[in-house]
Amino acid sequence: MHPLQPVQHALTPASGDFTDAWLANRRLSAHTRAAYRRDVHQFLGWCAGRDLDPLRASFLHVNAYARDLESTVDVRTGKVLAPASVARKLSALSSWYAFLLRLQAVAANPVGGADRPRVDRDTSATVGLSGAEVDAILAAAARQEGPTAARDLTILALLADLGLRVGEVVALDHADIGTERGHRTVRFVGKGGKPRRRALTPNVVAALEVYLAVRGDVPGPLFATASGGRVDRHAVFRLVRRLAKDAGVPAWARLSPHSLRHAFATSARDEGVPLEDVQDAMGHADPRTTRRYDRDRHNLDRDPAYTIAAARARRGSPT
Repeated sequence: MHPLQPVQHALTPASGDFTDAWLANRRLSAHTRAAYRRDVHQFLGWCAGRDLDPLRASFLHVNAYARDLESTVDVRTGKVLAPASVARKLSALSSWYAFLLRLQAVAANPVGGADRPRVDRDTSATVGLSGAEVDAILAAAARQEGPTAARDLTILALLADLGLRVGEVVALDHADIGTERGHRTVRFVGKGGKPRRRALTPNVVAALEVYLAVRGDVPGPLFATASGGRVDRHAVFRLVRRLAKDAGVPAWARLSPHSLRHAFATSARDEGVPLEDVQDAMGHADPRTTRRYDRDRHNLDRDPAYTIAAARARRGSPT
């Protein structure tokens, strides 16, 4: 039999049952859970189009799927999927198969032997922002008028001053805002389902106080629409780009809320905040991830040789 010849089997039990059980077994945010579900369903659809039983798929099938992904055009950008996007989809698929392997529903994980795209872990495709550009976007938000002005400014302040993920911001409830040991704080669920808390800066507190005075002391989503529903991540994407355009940021059309998170990391490191403190603030498990967010890490002004030379000069040692 040719290795890519269709296998005449149906996925049993239902693929939805497998996927639901797999996701229920993982500590994931709602956004990640939805993304992983889409990734698995995309592969199942690919298999269905080839009359291929996913439980009988080999690494050759996964390779063929990966090559198809690499030529797929992203409807949002009009470009083929980036290697990082393909790698993420295969990573989700590998986790799904690893779960099935533990259930003894498959004999092996076919993604394990597949040829995954090489991803440069030292760089990020996210468009960055300078500190001055972030200041300009916040100023544009502060100039807004209307019923959503205070809400929008608070959202932007949380993204810029705390470097939160957009999913973390839109998931906040009124009850997540509190006070601890003299600090105004926010509690949220970070990546991997980890409960976290951060201190609010004076800038965020000022925006929040104005917003809460308008919003009222009622339970429910912290950031709500006019109909009472939770503001979603897509609305925040549009908000960031609109305000960046108003602020005159050249790359406004390619920005995302994640651009503000990158700017947070870069600014913190530029101001001398230790890498481990930035890592903790951002909730990164690996310091290499934090380094990737630091867009200015190759700036020659930050070469440690200058610090060593300055210390030698203070000691009066000969050069």
